[in-house]
Amino acid sequence: MAIGWLTVLQSVPWSDVISNAPKVAEGAKKLWNMVGRKTVPPESSEVSTQPAGLSEAQTLAALADHTAALEAAVADLHDQMLASSELIKALAEQNAQLIQRIEANRVRVRWIGAAVVALAALLSLLLVLR
Repeated sequence: MAIGWLTVLQSVPWSDVISNAPKVAEGAKKLWNMVGRKTVPPESSEVSTQPAGLSEAQTLAALADHTAALEAAVADLHDQMLASSELIKALAEQNAQLIQRIEANRVRVRWIGAAVVALAALLSLLLVLR
């Protein structure tokens, strides 16, 4: 069982994984910094806590401020989504490279297995004929 894992670990293109690791780590740090610095917005909005005696102009100004804050939050979420998608793309590319290598190794193992079976049959035939 350990030999199978050793073979798999040896067949991993570690040079590609290592060369792409800084990109993935940088993307993860960027994503973490974007998400980590954000604070949870308060549950209640400023508009709903306004006293009823405000003038129409003050209410419109408060709504405009609230809308601007919401637009800024949407822009931040969009930036986070882009950073996340870049990180996911990098991980997907690495995964595709690993899968290609595993598939190539699987084909090689089948050919080697077939060659071993053919050699074993040839050797047993030679031993029987002697």
